[in-house]
Amino acid sequence: MIDPRQFLEAGQFFHGHKCPAMPMGLRVGAAAMNQLGVERGQDGQLLALVEIGEDHCATCFADGIQMITGCTLGKGNIRKLHYGKWGVTLVETASGRAVRVTPKAVAMLANKQTEFFTKYREKGIPASRVPDEVVEPLVQRVMNAPADNLMDIGEVTSFSLEKKPHTFAGFVCDHCAEMTVESYGRPLGAQKVCQPCFEKALREG
Repeated sequence: MIDPRQFLEAGQFFHGHKCPAMPMGLRVGAAAMNQLGVERGQDGQLLALVEIGEDHCATCFADGIQMITGCTLGKGNIRKLHYGKWGVTLVETASGRAVRVTPKAVAMLANKQTEFFTKYREKGIPASRVPDEVVEPLVQRVMNAPADNLMDIGEVTSFSLEKKPHTFAGFVCDHCAEMTVESYGRPLGAQKVCQPCFEKALREG
């Protein structure tokens, strides 16, 4: 069983500040892993589909998911679905088994009604500047709440996963001389260039 408490300190260091959303990601990610009976992904064993979008509160949730599951931006096995929600679907890539876990609305609303949000975050104060005595009880509440009070854990289902080949092919852009992945190259006359150089050439006519 994955214990999210073992990842809290490392998660906060990675994330950069204390807040309730990153720990929520730890709890939700751990619940998904335990429901599937899987370990933290060292390579591409897991895929996390995270429902957050852009420019809204609690996107810190995704860093908790990355920390606990091992699904990271660099490995390319975490994707944002841009739903403006906080659920995650975790997929075991070899089998296609998947489970969706989402924080309960009542738990999310309770967090938003605390001083952390009403006196600090909603007034534009960065989370790193919120006093520890304000945020630490909120972190502990998220980490220690019974799972039934905190989240909804779905049943294990099957997920149709499109497997794309991993490429090592690359080239040097004829304009900027930077390495570029082969499939992202663009023809420009007799030259082969990267996308930014191609778009710049189009703008400049």
